[in-house]
Amino acid sequence: MTCRLCGSESLRSVVDLGATPPCELFLTADGLNAPEPTYPLHLRVCEACLLLQIPALILPEETFVDYAYYASFSDSWVEHARHYVATAVDRLGLDETSRVVEVASNDGYLLQHVVERGIPCLGIEPSVNVGEAARERGVPTLTAFLDESLAETVRAEHGPANLVAANNVYAHVPDLLGFTRALRTLMADDGWLTIEVHHALQLVTFGQFDTIYHEHFQYYTVLSITRALATAGLTVVDVDVLASHGGSIRVWAQPEGVAGPPSAAVGEVLAQEEAAGLHDVAGYLDLASRTQLARQNLLRFLLEAKADGKRVVGYGAPGKGNTLLNYCGIRSDLLEYTVDRNPYKHGRFTPGTRIPIHPPERIAEDQPDIVLILPWNLETEIARQLSYVAEWGGELVSPLPDVHVISTPSEVTS
Repeated sequence: MTCRLCGSESLRSVVDLGATPPCELFLTADGLNAPEPTYPLHLRVCEACLLLQIPALILPEETFVDYAYYASFSDSWVEHARHYVATAVDRLGLDETSRVVEVASNDGYLLQHVVERGIPCLGIEPSVNVGEAARERGVPTLTAFLDESLAETVRAEHGPANLVAANNVYAHVPDLLGFTRALRTLMADDGWLTIEVHHALQLVTFGQFDTIYHEHFQYYTVLSITRALATAGLTVVDVDVLASHGGSIRVWAQPEGVAGPPSAAVGEVLAQEEAAGLHDVAGYLDLASRTQLARQNLLRFLLEAKADGKRVVGYGAPGKGNTLLNYCGIRSDLLEYTVDRNPYKHGRFTPGTRIPIHPPERIAEDQPDIVLILPWNLETEIARQLSYVAEWGGELVSPLPDVHVISTPSEVTS
């Protein structure tokens, strides 16, 4: 294994989560008796450039053609996208003469807000099923994986983009250098690129190991994403610190010939990373012990609930939840079932742990004692949705960054 950013062969082990199946390959009932492939899930850091990464054992083509994730099923995520569009339009002065391109545009959750403003746009989305959902929303969407050839074609046919949005996709690309060049090709020479990614500072500091799964090939600090973008002549000029996904960053970048000096925010976040030790290999190595402690605490909680005769079910079947379930060895003896708003997952089973997935209405029918929130990064949104659990004295539990109980969900107001 060599570093996909700088080519170095000096990679240090950070945390080994064993071998797990791909996190979005949900099983059907007919598939329960068939073999299920698993792949090593081992996070390493490059000693030369400090890029966190896992081996590219599963190609995107194996995951994203028929995809289980529809962004619009999260109300807070749609609102996050709406706010981003409003901010970008105001900041960059976008109007009906501008052009916006989003890479990995999913079901149109973001570009629908661009369409509403009358700004020409195009989504590039490899998944056939979610791309069709976007077109049904009126969002122009090209079904394809972005590479340098496609970027040249899109630029020639549609013109250069004033804004290229790449939200929560920059971790999903094994050809990091080629993908970065493709992003630059899509951009006007004075255009802007925004990238949102989970912040490795949060991953390491709070032991958010469930963010690690086979679809995520690399994990970024502001330092490492700056180095990655520089390979295509792009300069980070600003950064927003976001609450999404347990703590994310949004970088604003321009071609180096027109980019101004980095904002004070860039310096502040770089200083935070350095203070946390993440500008040196040693700062990453505590993640393994934090991960082990998180597993022990969650298993202890679930085993005690089982011993007390409590009925425990889950809420959500996200990719991060499947990393957590597999690494912790949690199966239907400790988590009877989980529910999800996405009809695609109903009647299916979680990969590896094979926990059944039902519609959310099942919780009200069964009135369990405990609901474990697997997409814990959406804790506030889900606590509102499940406020009725308090009616029978049920509790909501979030597994990370430490196990904690929301005993009165009806009181959650923000």
